[in-house]
Amino acid sequence: MSDSGQQLPDLSRIFAADGSLAAAVPGFRARGQQLEMAQAILEAIVGHRVLVAEAGTGTGKTFAYLAPALLSGGKTIISTGTRTLQDQLFTRDLPTVRDALKLPVTTALLKGRVNYVCPYHLERNRRDGRFLTAQDAADLRAIARFAPVTPSGDRSACTNVREDSGAWLAATSTRENCLGQDCPDVKKCFVLQARRAAMEADVVIVNHHLFFADVMLKDEGMGELLPGCNTIIFDEAHQLPETASLFFGESVSTSQVLELARDTRSETIAAARDCVALIDETRALEKATRDFRLAFDLEPVKLSAAQAMRREDFAPQLAAFVGVLARFDVLLETQAERSEGLANCLHRTRELAARFEHWRNPGDADGMIRWVEVFTHIVTLNATPLDVASLFRRQLNSGPPRAWVFTSATLAIGTDLGHYCREIGVTGLEPSPLTGVWGSPFDYGEQALLYAPTGMPNPNSPLYTEAVVEAALPLIRAARGRAFVLCTSLKAMRRIHELLAEGLQQNGSQDEEPLPLLLQGEGSRTELLERFRRLGNAVLVASQSFWEGVDVPGDALSVVIIDKLPFAPPDDPVFAARVEHMEKQGINPFLYHQLPRAVISMKQGAGRLIRSEYDHGLLCVCDPRMVNKSYGKAVWRSLPPMRRTREESVAVAFLGQLPH
Repeated sequence: MSDSGQQLPDLSRIFAADGSLAAAVPGFRARGQQLEMAQAILEAIVGHRVLVAEAGTGTGKTFAYLAPALLSGGKTIISTGTRTLQDQLFTRDLPTVRDALKLPVTTALLKGRVNYVCPYHLERNRRDGRFLTAQDAADLRAIARFAPVTPSGDRSACTNVREDSGAWLAATSTRENCLGQDCPDVKKCFVLQARRAAMEADVVIVNHHLFFADVMLKDEGMGELLPGCNTIIFDEAHQLPETASLFFGESVSTSQVLELARDTRSETIAAARDCVALIDETRALEKATRDFRLAFDLEPVKLSAAQAMRREDFAPQLAAFVGVLARFDVLLETQAERSEGLANCLHRTRELAARFEHWRNPGDADGMIRWVEVFTHIVTLNATPLDVASLFRRQLNSGPPRAWVFTSATLAIGTDLGHYCREIGVTGLEPSPLTGVWGSPFDYGEQALLYAPTGMPNPNSPLYTEAVVEAALPLIRAARGRAFVLCTSLKAMRRIHELLAEGLQQNGSQDEEPLPLLLQGEGSRTELLERFRRLGNAVLVASQSFWEGVDVPGDALSVVIIDKLPFAPPDDPVFAARVEHMEKQGINPFLYHQLPRAVISMKQGAGRLIRSEYDHGLLCVCDPRMVNKSYGKAVWRSLPPMRRTREESVAVAFLGQLPH
């Protein structure tokens, strides 16, 4: 019986070895941690409470939150870290639990508009027929064949067109170029169909980016979804502080200007072909955008606003670029009445100009960090909040009472959730948030070994990368490949890959086939993972993209090697500003910000190793600070309870005993 007098479902029967889930799910195992977590989530839902819950790998947290959410009878929004997890929840996990519990629950999947084919832009750009490559043109024709037969318009269902194809830009809409109710193809709009389905459903699956974009912009339907929602569950909740920083801040990019120029040219050809000057002006705008990028070096970089302003070319190039945008506005205004599309382009022009101007002259910008990120072809101007806790707390307190559940395998430092609770603003709430830390049911003492090599130089040493490879090679040879080498920077990743290629070639015998050596960036993450699993003896050298959200159960992965403790780079402008802000408040930024973030990242990287109760493997952390610095204890005590060694011979022998 709950505090409100409501009779609660008996979850112990559902999660029992002979219960509803066991009857419906092959290989289901009753786990005490899963049942306890589900009971805590049910308590939070019934009491409209906040719950922060860490659940170790293998706990079965997805079923632990789905069962009480479905049984509660209210409307639930589940937000995930990635679109891939969204699809898995919607197509596999959610139907499995719904059918096992025999509940008449309706469900919907809602993604950002860029994931849905836009009939209007598809047809307009297909007729225009201007593409950078023949492959893009062929891809657009494939999308045009897909659009009339797909029930959802979800681009993930169009499997014969690459995810990164340039054709998708021409076949989808953005918030800026969508014509809304004025669109001539509004009745065929897949985005509106998805929104309507989400409004009517009992359970809606979204992702963190969509959740925050919609809360902030009231654009994708969440503004309407939230008021009637009883429960919000964030899976992969460790990503929320970073995602919230992105969306509670402001950014404007030259890529948006390039899209504006392209869309205006397309709309002009369709509705104002006689205005050659406007077509010419779109090309002038594209040139000014590219010239602005040339104010920076070729290599991608992040700079504070102050650092950018000190560069000789930055301020003049930005002023010149904004001037061309203003000139573009004047000419576009003369043609804007000739079509809805051109009117929309004028609105976008003015919105972008205002955002560039606000970044240049922010006025009272307390609490915001202004910075610049330079990519290979584009420049983004950003304003990021120093602290998202108060902004997040405002969301928690808005609207009617509801349950908020935050869960991930990596939220705690040891068993302490205080750092995470402070970051998302739930510390001090009334009533205070419920919390829980449930460890993994896996037998890490039997399944895994943690190895910290001896004799490693200081991580700042110029010889450090060579020492990492020297430590890694015996492990890779003993495991016959089957290794992830996770690096904390792209520079280190490329150098380690180069040295491993040399080392594996020198040490291999003529009778042995060389081990396949893969590198992040040689293909999409999905493609690389498929190759890694298929090969069965590969070595993958990767950076941030592979530290989390990667699942390789079984014998294909037996070694995870981490080059350094993943502290944020000190030259990152947002990190540096937050450190300075905390120091001014008398808070120790290392203990309260840098170390907790590094520990959570380490837990994510280490979590790639053991993905099932049948997995065995070795985790090698090369960084000597884990052993010889006092704060290193906070790192290894937060890792799963593996056996530990500092002897290479023990590590090699362990790997030699593993099944191949």
